[in-house]
Amino acid sequence: MEDLDRAVALLGPLEGRIMRAVWTGAVAEPFVVRDVLTLMPELAYTTVMTTVRRLADKGLLAADAGRRAHEYHAVGDPRSFLAQASDREAAQFVSRYGEAGLAAFAARLSELTPEERRRLEDLIR
Repeated sequence: MEDLDRAVALLGPLEGRIMRAVWTGAVAEPFVVRDVLTLMPELAYTTVMTTVRRLADKGLLAADAGRRAHEYHAVGDPRSFLAQASDREAAQFVSRYGEAGLAAFAARLSELTPEERRRLEDLIR
């Protein structure tokens, strides 16, 4: 659940609502825009359609031209989305700040708890 909450927090409000519904299975896959509207009837069809297309453009959803309009399914789960987003942001961070950013990150390593340090070492391996 922690990965889901973190992943949803990286998205816009409506994007997050839609992806939470998809990732938790509240919307069965594959789905069409009308399936999402059954959970969010207060929204306009065009609003949901535009948001679903944007999620597809971001790589979170994939569109399949099926028998019913465009069917969509999740490309990955919250954990894979977090991994991709953090990789992208780490690259941007290093590009933006260079050695100063790496030095700041290194300084933070001394503040890790023993458990966090162990998990980090496991990730490096």
